[in-house]
Amino acid sequence: MQENKQLVSSRGEPLGREQDTGRSKERRQENSEFVSVIVKRTDETFRHPDDILEKAIGEGLEQISRPTLSLLLSAVAAGMILCFTVLAVAVMATLMTGGEHPFSRVILAASYPLGFVLCILSRTQLFTEHTATAVYPVLDGKAKLNGLFRLWGIVILGNLLGGLLSSALLMAAEPVIHASEGYLVLARHLLAYPVQTLFVSAILAGWLMALGAWIVLSTYSTLSQIVSIYIVTFLIGLGGFHHSIAGSIELFVGYFSSDSITFWQLPPVILTALAGNLVGGSVFVAMLNYGHIRHSQRADNKAKK
Repeated sequence: MQENKQLVSSRGEPLGREQDTGRSKERRQENSEFVSVIVKRTDETFRHPDDILEKAIGEGLEQISRPTLSLLLSAVAAGMILCFTVLAVAVMATLMTGGEHPFSRVILAASYPLGFVLCILSRTQLFTEHTATAVYPVLDGKAKLNGLFRLWGIVILGNLLGGLLSSALLMAAEPVIHASEGYLVLARHLLAYPVQTLFVSAILAGWLMALGAWIVLSTYSTLSQIVSIYIVTFLIGLGGFHHSIAGSIELFVGYFSSDSITFWQLPPVILTALAGNLVGGSVFVAMLNYGHIRHSQRADNKAKK
């Protein structure tokens, strides 16, 4: 009889059983040959793709099984922390107002990742980070769609509530920050595009964010994780792509700071960005990664029989 390895959450709760693949057998053999997993693996740079997928499935199951209040509070915290991305970019945009700097786009993109690094390393629930992660256990048959939709709904609600609250805090601190011109620049960037363009831009942003979450799972070093987050969010900023939660904060602050932006302009943009981010993360990362890794495992198992 084949032995399956039990996945356990960070709280010690059973999450499901690992797919019994060639790589899982290799891991069990490795574990039997070394005294400590920690000693064995601390010098490794990247995990094997099979290990990344199993870790992603385990993390996705853990998030889906979290209590509603825990998820909501974590998501509110993430939405609040992300205001520091908007703050950093708005301050730089304000400083460069009045003249076109030859490297303005690069400077703004370099500021964009700061809030994301804080948010993701704080392990709070950011929608675009968990868009793909929560899909893996569903694809693997270990979770149901209603659990996935519940997770997405709670995290989106919490992120938007946190973003709204942090936007009000940024406006209250405006006499100190002096970034009102930058807030308007960011809000108008979101409102300037038709729905179809915004949707494609959001797909690219969601793709990059989910790819960043996958790379974070593949690394052991905190420094490597910071670099991974910085790279993907720098590309989002450089391309001017639309991140639904950061973009929502930009819109909220723009709405609070200017009468030229009406409330009813905000929901269509936010919903379009959310849909695009979801497609980019779920299809371009989760389904492709799951598909190619599981297909390789099946092919490997057939070759060994």
